[in-house]
Amino acid sequence: MSYPKSRSLKNYDQIIDLIIPGQGVFEFSNKNTTTSCTFSFINESDNDGIKVSFTKDKIIVKRCSTDEEYIDPKNSSGLIDKKGSYYWFSLDSQNQRLCGGYGEARFENIKYIYILPHKEKLTLESFSKVKLNKPELHLVPLKLLRDPIVRPTSLLIKNTDQLAMIDIAGYKYIPKAGLSSVGQKLYDCVSGSNFKLNDDKFPDFGKAIEYSIKTPGCWCHEKLKEKSTEFNPDKPNLNETYLRITLGKNSGESPGIPYVMEIWPVGHFSPIHNHSSANAIIKVLRGSINVKMFPFLCEDKEGITPHTIVNLNKGDITWISPTLNQTHQLTNLPNNKKTCVTIQCYMYDDNDTSHYDYFDYINEDGNKKQYEPDSDMDYLEFRFLMKAEWANKKWFK
Repeated sequence: MSYPKSRSLKNYDQIIDLIIPGQGVFEFSNKNTTTSCTFSFINESDNDGIKVSFTKDKIIVKRCSTDEEYIDPKNSSGLIDKKGSYYWFSLDSQNQRLCGGYGEARFENIKYIYILPHKEKLTLESFSKVKLNKPELHLVPLKLLRDPIVRPTSLLIKNTDQLAMIDIAGYKYIPKAGLSSVGQKLYDCVSGSNFKLNDDKFPDFGKAIEYSIKTPGCWCHEKLKEKSTEFNPDKPNLNETYLRITLGKNSGESPGIPYVMEIWPVGHFSPIHNHSSANAIIKVLRGSINVKMFPFLCEDKEGITPHTIVNLNKGDITWISPTLNQTHQLTNLPNNKKTCVTIQCYMYDDNDTSHYDYFDYINEDGNKKQYEPDSDMDYLEFRFLMKAEWANKKWFK
């Protein structure tokens, strides 16, 4: 499933029980980005296990009982000297697979992988705890995920009656049932066929938005200019802007108002940002949007390479969970011909008690800043205004 069961950890935990023996993902951070850190997956008797060390140059894995090293010849990285980095290691007894990486715990971020012979399955199933070395105070345990990393992450969602077996086998789509209960609720909010931009009462809504963007004096054109300093006050950038048209009120269940229609003119983009560990469903209503997804929010001007780049087109529906797809950058590519319009729906997870009401983003200097998800205009007011501008237009091609 795409939304793994998880448990947050405390910094003082030294022996941590896996949610299910023989499987799971241990997430952690390292206070000193260049100092090696070590932990072990062990059995109940602590007389066997695997010892994992993340060093500056690589990930080293050894069998505790024999000191045999499990070497991945392709692994050439361990810790990375980037602010905001965190790490993970996956134990998978069913497939006899060990793997590790940094950032979001996902197949796309694997930096180390080793497959043991099938005869080791029962041994791996006996490993039920994570043991930390007490002197290593720089290792900070973050989270346990119940399920190991076994396959690429499917980014697009379809209803069951739209899915074919090849869609599941090729990891291109997940069924709605693959989402958490919160994710399914959000999907039902925006996935319907009537949840669209143009309708019978305003069939030229998309064209009216295009007209408003291109025409000096019209609301979209002027609002985008006004927002050119929103993310970098000292370095205005008209292209680093988009419009947020909100539906309804903030009921305290989401960062900002839960329904947001976002408008992306051609060539415009967002800064790299994350989504406050909230759930989200995103549907493309018009045009297409390019999405670059990153392992973590890197507080560094040089940044970090995205692990996935994908174009989402009209009708596509994608998702965000508290642990996956959180950090990304959206761009309506300069060679596109249409303004892109998306609809987002947000909600905190059921077990989220912090309700962090901001999106963190990286500015042009590489510094992390807070952005409070605000509203440029209410949807009904915006729709009325676009109708009025369109009715009084002087030109449109």
